[in-house]
Amino acid sequence: MQYNKVEICGVNTAKLKVLTEAEKQVLLQKIKNGTPSEKQKAREEMISGNLKLVLSVIQRFTNRGENLDDLFQVGCIGLMKAIDNFNPDLEVRFSTYGVPMIIGEIRRYLRDNNSVRVSRSMRDTAYKAMQMKEKMTAEQGKEPSVNEIANALGIRREDVVLALEAIVEPVSLYEPVFSDGNDTIYVMDQVGDKNDDSNWLDEIALKEAISDLSDREKRILSMRFFQGKTQMEVAGEIGISQAQVSRLEKGALDKIKKEI
Repeated sequence: MQYNKVEICGVNTAKLKVLTEAEKQVLLQKIKNGTPSEKQKAREEMISGNLKLVLSVIQRFTNRGENLDDLFQVGCIGLMKAIDNFNPDLEVRFSTYGVPMIIGEIRRYLRDNNSVRVSRSMRDTAYKAMQMKEKMTAEQGKEPSVNEIANALGIRREDVVLALEAIVEPVSLYEPVFSDGNDTIYVMDQVGDKNDDSNWLDEIALKEAISDLSDREKRILSMRFFQGKTQMEVAGEIGISQAQVSRLEKGALDKIKKEI
């Protein structure tokens, strides 16, 4: 990600105008109640005055190797949808409604370009559910429940849940979820295994290496690899932080590897 990139899609991001909340409200009211020419002009001003909002959102997706220009264009589509569907009479800041809309549009784009294929019918159901959610959120000022979405679409709740889960973007096991100084915890550190009895620690016969570990290190490895507990569960039982469990676990494994 080129965080210092100035020009995206021919737009100089260093010179983007930022609207105040009061200015946004005036423009949104014109979009809703103005004459056709006033609506068009206010809409264009609202779009150009919120491009920095799009820019701030796409920075969340910069570690995926996607083209910044493409993400920016998709984010602008989400921005326009947010402007067209926003109800200025509700006491909600535009960014509160606009950011989830922009994120949703980018996620749809990334899902459509994902290597994991989902059936067309299930994807269509998911998109209808997300569109209904956005519509009901704009109308009610709060997110609807899954049951409300299903009832509005006239389909089963189970179908909505399955469709939405099917298009969720896969998460890498090496995705960082917490960092405490140099101790980074990844998704794989939070995954437990209660069924696999063939763990490599159960197979190696290096009692000498394990015997050199402290009692706490032995207990952590036993709970993690023999009992299949997550680092969070281990931390709760021992009475230390998850970051400490991660550090002790990695240190113990390094000692064993050196002995091997």
